[in-house]
Amino acid sequence: MSAPPEPPENNPESNMGHSRPVIAVPLVVAGICLAIPFGAMLWVDSYSRLTPALIGIPFFYWYQMLWVVLSTVLTVVAYLLVRRHEAARRGGERK
Repeated sequence: MSAPPEPPENNPESNMGHSRPVIAVPLVVAGICLAIPFGAMLWVDSYSRLTPALIGIPFFYWYQMLWVVLSTVLTVVAYLLVRRHEAARRGGERK
């Protein structure tokens, strides 16, 4: 009688060159950086008020304009994290 076959996870021939997706910390951080502005803008109760005013501008307006700048910064951070991660995955090769 022959030995039972190995389960598909342990059989190297069953993968056929495919590897499991790896959840990388830089990609998770980049996703969080991209999700923060959405959460901040969708939580309307946190900024639907007039005070405190900044240079005579109601809080409702300057808070949203502040998030335009913060969203830009967080998007740049996410972009740099993903680029660095991709470069590391490719072994630092450049085009």
